Amino acid sequence: MTLTTTDTRPLSSAHAAAPAKATGTRDLRLDFFRGLAMYTILIAHIPFNSVANFIPARFGWSDAAEIFVFCSGMASSIAFGRIFIARSWWLGAARIVQRVWQVYWAHIGLFFAIAATQAAIDLSEIFVRYGSFEKNYIKALALNPFFDDPVHGVIGLMTLTYVPNYFDILPMYLVILAMIPLMMALAKVHPWLPLGTSAAIWAATQTGALALPAEPWTDREWFFNPMGWQLLFFTGFGLIRGWLPKPPIKVWLVAVAMIFLAVSVPFGRWQIYSHVPWIDAWRHDHFGLFAKTNEGILRYLHFLALAYLAWIAAGPGGERLRSDGATWLGALWSRLLTVILKVGQQSLAVFVFSMWLALMLGFLLDLTPERGAWPTIAVNILGLILLSCEAYVVAWFKASPWRTPPKR
Repeated sequence: MTLTTTDTRPLSSAHAAAPAKATGTRDLRLDFFRGLAMYTILIAHIPFNSVANFIPARFGWSDAAEIFVFCSGMASSIAFGRIFIARSWWLGAARIVQRVWQVYWAHIGLFFAIAATQAAIDLSEIFVRYGSFEKNYIKALALNPFFDDPVHGVIGLMTLTYVPNYFDILPMYLVILAMIPLMMALAKVHPWLPLGTSAAIWAATQTGALALPAEPWTDREWFFNPMGWQLLFFTGFGLIRGWLPKPPIKVWLVAVAMIFLAVSVPFGRWQIYSHVPWIDAWRHDHFGLFAKTNEGILRYLHFLALAYLAWIAAGPGGERLRSDGATWLGALWSRLLTVILKVGQQSLAVFVFSMWLALMLGFLLDLTPERGAWPTIAVNILGLILLSCEAYVVAWFKASPWRTPPKR
């Protein structure tokens, strides 16, 4: 998907502790694709959103979650990997602990914000009819076990032994972040060792041996198993660190990637496989190959093919994404690109906000008669605008404008 401007010269075992040093400069392509992923995740999480029928996830194995995790691996390599190299392993590990702490409380805050909002809607006695029954928003999100037994629920929530299905991405992300110090320590021995370890952990996960419990009262597992998804994260991380070489641009590789993506469409689009019995049967018999929980091999390969083509299409340094603004269309694209990049730069805050916003947009759609086409389009556009505004608000606060001396 993206490669930053990094020295990727071959490493000797003597210099394994100092792999390709990231410059610390943000990569245009990294922020661009992360921004697109944030928009897509919002659309995908709006309940019963007909627009979600046209996102990339409906045309293949992988979806925006792969973009988020892969690009997060790259961004983490740029932001944290160089601390391990330039300063020390201990300072790098301390920075990871701080980031894990931030993600943990983002997860806890998101849960209570959504739980309180859903409860407030139910208490307001605003019930929207779906056919012949009324909707309860707490039960619609399967949060009723938490409200029925808040004592055990809050203990499970704080210890990550209770991870509701809608709240499973951030716990997966923080567990993967916690693995970075281990991988950086292994890289001191040899740059291939962390990648081999990552692949071995992923392979063990496919057997079901590393499943994590998601509820104290059932045998449900984490929907996003970090032990499977870490392979995608460290693929992106390793590309930046120089553990993996930059993929060559070959016509035959482009052809293979395009064919693989095309072949996957009937297997990923329900309107097709539900009407083709042999494809539906194949999906049922080989579910583990594309299962989302453990990041099945077909999902992983599908994303790599898509990322490879997107990387080539963006051009070196993302030069094909830029526009000189000479025409009105070019000027419009330049402004749109600026907004997308801003969203990509504030991905964690934007993601947390989008999870709450998606449910509120779904509530708005519940209030519209029969979820018509135009109200659905309008609500999706509103969501994209609000998500973009959130990115600018977060960037403004991060800039600490109150510390800037006033202009005379």
